[in-house]
Amino acid sequence: MSLDNSAMLRPIDNYFLQKDEPIKSCLEFLREFILKTDPEIKEHWKYGMPFYYYKDKMFCYLWTHKKYGQPYIGLAEGGRIGRIDHPDLLLEKRARMKILLIDPHKNIPQKKIGIILKMAMKLYSK
Repeated sequence: MSLDNSAMLRPIDNYFLQKDEPIKSCLEFLREFILKTDPEIKEHWKYGMPFYYYKDKMFCYLWTHKKYGQPYIGLAEGGRIGRIDHPDLLLEKRARMKILLIDPHKNIPQKKIGIILKMAMKLYSK
């Protein structure tokens, strides 16, 4: 009798494996990109999604937008980044968090993501 490998995985790893392409590859890339941004960023499984903490505080998370069907990075303190500072961040119906949609059918905008993550990290040093 063979066991299903997904039953032995952590929920956070299973989250990524259960996605269909190209969303799966996009989310896996974003996961690695976020973790490599700074050694103080740590990955956790919270609220049924991959959540990333910076300096032991909620920093960002990965999810897929229901309406647009695109992966996104949700920034916990994104509401503190103004529209002028970065116009690609969407507030939608959130009071505190903003999101950055990522089109999985295009090249991932690494430079843009890096700039936004660095902007968000600066909010945690104040």
